[in-house]
Amino acid sequence: MGAPAAATATAEPDVAPGEVESHNMEHVTNVPQSGALTGTGSDLAFQGEYAYAGNYDGFTVYDLSDPEQPDPITQVYCPGAQNDVSVHGDILITSTDSRMEDDSCGADYTSNTEDYWEGLRIFDISDPANPQYVQSVETKCGSHTNSLAPTKNDKDLYVYVSSYSPSDQLANCQPPHDQISVVKIPTDDPASAAVVSEPTLFPDGGYEGGEGAASATSGCHDITTFVKHDLAAGACMGDGILMDISDRENPEVIDTVRDTENFAFWHSATFSNDASKVVFTDELGGGGWATCTDEFGSELGANAIYEIEDGEMEFASYYKIPRTNTEEENCVAHNGSLIPVKGRDLMVQSWYQGGTSVFDFTDPENPEEVAWFDRGEGLSDGGTWSSYYYNGYVYSNDLDLGLDVFRLDDSIDGKAKTNLKELNPQGQQKF
Repeated sequence: MGAPAAATATAEPDVAPGEVESHNMEHVTNVPQSGALTGTGSDLAFQGEYAYAGNYDGFTVYDLSDPEQPDPITQVYCPGAQNDVSVHGDILITSTDSRMEDDSCGADYTSNTEDYWEGLRIFDISDPANPQYVQSVETKCGSHTNSLAPTKNDKDLYVYVSSYSPSDQLANCQPPHDQISVVKIPTDDPASAAVVSEPTLFPDGGYEGGEGAASATSGCHDITTFVKHDLAAGACMGDGILMDISDRENPEVIDTVRDTENFAFWHSATFSNDASKVVFTDELGGGGWATCTDEFGSELGANAIYEIEDGEMEFASYYKIPRTNTEEENCVAHNGSLIPVKGRDLMVQSWYQGGTSVFDFTDPENPEEVAWFDRGEGLSDGGTWSSYYYNGYVYSNDLDLGLDVFRLDDSIDGKAKTNLKELNPQGQQKF
């Protein structure tokens, strides 16, 4: 996420100011941001009856035993952008993509280009109400996001660390940065976590960039693993990639796609449940532009849906929310996850101030929105960062308004799987 200058748009909104939702999506509650964490809300992860909500100041643990009234039972103050979170067993991981004085939770941000720390922080959440900081792992160019790839015997937890934008001024982020970091965490000894490989994903340097907003590739923004299929999809600035991760320490790129006409910044990826499709998002404008307007149309700042056959990706269509927003509302495709309904490909997704959208891409050439919620202009300073489906409800983390809970009509999710033990949106599981 960045914050470029806002784009100019002239479209009239077709959603009135104030909260508006489709007839089949109910806004159940909002738990306001409070306490020590006053920074930007970021990603979400789930385990059992708990949600872990990232924030640039740390993370909040919510008790979801009553999912319609989440209870924030504790906060961990540990600043560092973006503090994206993932959980596995008793392990919680946060990503730090900002230069800190050191790896402690009391460290301040620093402008020092030689002596600084950024990377992963690892916590013990065996007692969710009392997380304990265990260890840090420094990674090149920090960690913008993290993606989990446990071994099948669960002895080791591998973490794919995505980072980008190197600079010859930064001691630990030198160009070219055509790689990711692979961190190995022994599940019975998280304190011994360490970087075990730094595979080069773009030996040719990746996409060199283009006119306008098209980004050159210098690392990855996000990787989504699907360990059941030994696959991962990488959204890597100027490239979308498919990887074989059967060898966890040495992921191999097996296909690459580019969209030099409509995609500006390959941001994230979501597989269909059978791994026959992948949805890539384009974060045109870094999350700061008003791209859901007539000026930008139905393809710029949209999702791109690809079909996967024999390890190759083929473009099928774009999907963008069909509502027009105002020029004051930052809006573009952002984080989402599958709704686990057998026989259908349903996804819920955040669009910043464009709200939360539920869409069906079972027919990859004709995706269709089936439900939505729009908070309205001026009610949030940034909108919703991430919207995920977990055990019967949609949970959304707003950039500054806290946690939202939604309930969908049974016609959408009445047959959804509701007994998941864990959900990491960047580490998909087969439903």
